Amino acid sequence: MHKTFYLSVASTILAITFLGSTCEVKAQSKASEKSKAAPQLLFDDFSYSNPKKLAPHGWIIRTADGWPGIPGAKWPTQNVSLLPDPERLGNRILRMTSSTDGTAANTTQTQICHQRKYLEGTYAARVRFTDQPASGPGGDQIVQSFYTISPLKAPMDPDYSELDFEYLPNGGWGNTGARIYATSWFTFSPEPNWVQVNTSNNIEGSRAGWHTLVTQVADGKITYFVDGKVLAEHTGKYYPRVLMSINFNLWFIKDGAINSREKRSYNEDIDWVFHQAKAALSPDEVETAVASMRKKSVSFKDNVAAPTPALESPCNF
Repeated sequence: MHKTFYLSVASTILAITFLGSTCEVKAQSKASEKSKAAPQLLFDDFSYSNPKKLAPHGWIIRTADGWPGIPGAKWPTQNVSLLPDPERLGNRILRMTSSTDGTAANTTQTQICHQRKYLEGTYAARVRFTDQPASGPGGDQIVQSFYTISPLKAPMDPDYSELDFEYLPNGGWGNTGARIYATSWFTFSPEPNWVQVNTSNNIEGSRAGWHTLVTQVADGKITYFVDGKVLAEHTGKYYPRVLMSINFNLWFIKDGAINSREKRSYNEDIDWVFHQAKAALSPDEVETAVASMRKKSVSFKDNVAAPTPALESPCNF
């Protein structure tokens, strides 16, 4: 009797211990599955008090000289500012400001870049384009953009990727009048031996004001949306092949300045930027995801996996 009792108790203890271990393993397994299933997201609401707080979240404000734009132009960090959104209480926006008097010596341009770790998925941003300068006379050929890009290792290197939204309020590139472009690149050769291998679509007309730009990159097709409407679809060799960084820039087209030595400045504003890896989200799904994060007071999130070791992320073109 006593031996049987002890054995029964021991068996019960073992069973409880085993059951506890099983529950723990199952819990760990579910947590692991949940982690694996969690979407890889970048979201930034740009709710910073000053530009110095961008760097800890992976942003680089360009300071390097060089292409694109007016040769000899500078790219100062003070061209980036953060300010209250006058149209939405409590919201903040990032502003890029570029200026010129028509000379290289007095031209500044602006660019911000995020870490180079992005490829397939959905890219989106809410940006405000402008037709008129914030100060001074208007008419300069200026480019206001949201794009992804990889470094060009050598002229015409096929190991390259670039996807662009570009708004030209005052014409340029052989066209007159305001136009928004969607361009996908295979490769190019920089100046002075300029060669471009890309495909591009554009729509004429002013786009001054706020717009939601979405780029889907999935299943061999790139689809560009402006405010929910398709602007372009590109396939084939223009589909991205290597990891890219996320960028915004504001620059003047070479030889596109008006005939004036009066200083003028232009703004491009960014409300938020979003990326979900390996998923083709519709513009409505993007808006829903952003609204959900804002409702939860999520001002920044980045769990997009980066390669190990991390790739160099130059912010210079």
